[in-house]
Amino acid sequence: MQWLFFLESHGREKEAAVGLECRVADLAVTAYRTTRPTTMSNVLFLRAPSEPDRYESVFSDAGYRCSSVPVLETVLVNIETLTATVCAGPQQYAAVIITSGRASEAWCRVVDEQSSPESHSPWESTPFYVVGKSTASALKASRFAPIDIRGESSGTSEELAKFILADLDSLPSKQKPFLYLTGDKNRDTLPRILQSVGVTLSPLQVYQTQGSSKFPDDLKFALESPSHQGNELSLRVTTLRANFPGAESDIWWIVFFAPSAAEFVAPFLRNHFDFRSADTTTPPARHNARVASIGPTTSAFLQDTLNIVVDAVASKPSADNLLQVIGACDEAHGG
Repeated sequence: MQWLFFLESHGREKEAAVGLECRVADLAVTAYRTTRPTTMSNVLFLRAPSEPDRYESVFSDAGYRCSSVPVLETVLVNIETLTATVCAGPQQYAAVIITSGRASEAWCRVVDEQSSPESHSPWESTPFYVVGKSTASALKASRFAPIDIRGESSGTSEELAKFILADLDSLPSKQKPFLYLTGDKNRDTLPRILQSVGVTLSPLQVYQTQGSSKFPDDLKFALESPSHQGNELSLRVTTLRANFPGAESDIWWIVFFAPSAAEFVAPFLRNHFDFRSADTTTPPARHNARVASIGPTTSAFLQDTLNIVVDAVASKPSADNLLQVIGACDEAHGG
């Protein structure tokens, strides 16, 4: 049995809203004494949460306890090479292409360090092609932000490549190579389109994605913390769990979003969870893990490479679709 409460403050002060939430929590405790719902499953999302976070919101509303643990971190690389490129000046390039906020961050860091506050950067008038507004905003954070930023409305690498091709005739030095700042996981869409018509690129990797060095500690914290809400309501719900142990389940849903992240986190997760594999039926001795994946590619990797049975696969990368398949699995297993 699940409980769903809709709280509307209608402009009341925050304190009044919190008081209302706590009264509702008290009602939940009272109701629990007579109705005894089955279990409150835990959900661990293996990715950094957004603000606000759609996945946590949807699952919390459905009665799940949620935690999000960042799996990956991005670090800047080849900064010395980028510094040498910046110091050499823009005369050998037709333009600069940047398709991510992290590449913008690397550029801003170097340009700000190498340019005198009293002077102008020689790169200021160089055309910069960016994949979207967020990338442009990150680039504009520099004290020496480029004056000529193009392609903000493109949105994708493919659209940006088409935009560049249509814009070639406006460049005074279109025969020169384009400086292309990349990460370690850039797709070949943009280079393939541009190079197919003779545009020369000079790629330089300035960042790379790797497993988060904080993941083991973040995971331990998530498993030990009763709630991330940190307010009076969460304390009331925690009291409910303490007084009525049956309301809390040792079942943890582990949600995988990508194969690369799955490969990194699997050894750490095995320290806390017993995963079902295709070749064993041994009952779990630790946390009972149910596994969900976003998309069939991640599901296939978990089962074929990591030998982890997947219980639910979301066909779409959406919180609602994920909740639907997880809910169906919970219902089939009685909670």
